Amino acid sequence: MTATAHMTAPSLQQLAPTIVPKVKDGDLATAQLGALVLGAALIGGAWATGGERFYFSYLVGYMGVLGICLGALFFTMVQHITRAGWGICVRRLAENIMGALPLMALLFVPIYVGFDHLFHHWVHPDPNDHLVAGKSAWLNKNFFVARIVIYFAIWIAMAFFFRRASLQQDENGDPAVSLRLSRVAAPGLLLFALSVTFAAFDWIMSLDPHWFSTIFGLTYFAGAYMAFFAFTILMAKWLGKRGYLRGAITVEHYHDLGKLMFAFVVFWTYTNFSQYMLIWYANLPEETRWFADRAEGGWGAIGTLLVFGHFFIPFGFLMSRHVKRNGVTLSIGAILLLVVHCFDMQFLILPTAGSHEQGPAEHGAGHVANAAEAVETGIARFTHDFGTYLHGVHWADFGCFVGLFFVLVGATLWNVRRANLVPLRDPRLAEALHFQNF
Repeated sequence: MTATAHMTAPSLQQLAPTIVPKVKDGDLATAQLGALVLGAALIGGAWATGGERFYFSYLVGYMGVLGICLGALFFTMVQHITRAGWGICVRRLAENIMGALPLMALLFVPIYVGFDHLFHHWVHPDPNDHLVAGKSAWLNKNFFVARIVIYFAIWIAMAFFFRRASLQQDENGDPAVSLRLSRVAAPGLLLFALSVTFAAFDWIMSLDPHWFSTIFGLTYFAGAYMAFFAFTILMAKWLGKRGYLRGAITVEHYHDLGKLMFAFVVFWTYTNFSQYMLIWYANLPEETRWFADRAEGGWGAIGTLLVFGHFFIPFGFLMSRHVKRNGVTLSIGAILLLVVHCFDMQFLILPTAGSHEQGPAEHGAGHVANAAEAVETGIARFTHDFGTYLHGVHWADFGCFVGLFFVLVGATLWNVRRANLVPLRDPRLAEALHFQNF
């Protein structure tokens, strides 16, 4: 018993002495600062030129980038609860990404500032709108703000707990730390699922308080988790080119990351098709109106783009084993999916901005035939609809996404530079270093 209590896991130095354990002093500082400055400049430019539309543009970027951080938190907990060995080295990068969640909480401030504009329909409801009145127990500003605090408290507490314990294990090499984290991950995943679902309801779905979908939180998570894998692949590749993580994250790990990214391309499609098919089949006006709104104003082209860019093209491209094991092609796939993820956030959020001044009677008065037509004739109408979309879209709708993306890059690099690049004394580190796909 005494011997077991004092057992420690072998260190990275013992297992693979050629792997660089930590970023050199001062290295990557320029890249970190450059990413933060570029991100701030893009967000500032969007604020200066976007007017009231800025808040919707910012919400597009914020929800897209927040999803990457939340995906990192989910990945970390899944690795612990499954006691997976292959992803130990990738897990530390995920821990550094989720370490940006306190910053994301601070970056929520512009959404709060634009609160009355974004959520106008239920903050200042029409006195005759009985549907919104019936939801007032949930859709009121005080409770909304309280839920913001609860969501971020859950996410930041879990991110801090898992990252801190992982870093402490670098020092003590105690295998009991891994066992404790695997136990905490179980209730952590339950809290994560509930908080992310309700956050998606609050921050995106309530933009249109007359529409509802019980699967909406899952559709948001599916796209967010896919974006996390794309971001992680690109970050790991970039660090590898600078001499870090070589030998720790190998082609075998990239192969698995590519498989998971591919899997969530399919899962995103499954959840979105399930939502659309059930609403289309039921043909209830209070449900079909959301899709009818997105068949007008050029958004039909973006819906078509998502069908092909978020499923058919990446599905065919990433299916090959050779694509996932080739650094260039895998990076191309990751970049494509991050771009499409931006379009996905626009599709969820911006049609509400276009109809912001409409009252509840006129807003989304379309019928299911229009939604079905958007699918059946989307390709034929694509050129015209895409031109309409380009005429109405603002550069800030992309600028905020890219700006917040680079802020996340800078925050991640800040964490990368101040921690070991891999969990130095995790008991499954040897398994990760010798991992092979079959």
